[in-house]
Amino acid sequence: MKTILRNTATYGLGLFFLGLIDEGLVIQGGVGTYVVGGLALCLLFMIVKPILNILSLPLNLITLGLFSFLTNTIILYLATVFVPQIRIMAFTFSGASFSGFIIPSLSFNTFFAFVVSAGLLALIVGFISWLTKR
Repeated sequence: MKTILRNTATYGLGLFFLGLIDEGLVIQGGVGTYVVGGLALCLLFMIVKPILNILSLPLNLITLGLFSFLTNTIILYLATVFVPQIRIMAFTFSGASFSGFIIPSLSFNTFFAFVVSAGLLALIVGFISWLTKR
């Protein structure tokens, strides 16, 4: 039970910070939506992800593990299906420059918006888990 509560809080915080970073993520509602979204992500990662990993094992072996990004994308898509207050839409990244490094503006359609959001969510949740590790 502690694991479910801890993961729900972690994924809820991850959704909050992802909403601050990702322009394509729209979360309607308040704290309750983050809690329900975190619970949905927690349960999907605990139940559906192992099944998807077993089913996609040949593709993961062929792509040397890169297909796991699409597994996370499928999980995030299922979370948006189960929690209708969370939506991911196509967006345009306006670009950035830092110390001579320039990232040009990029347009993401809905599929790649899901891929980028899933990757960012994995990074954010991994960082939060690293911060709270005992």
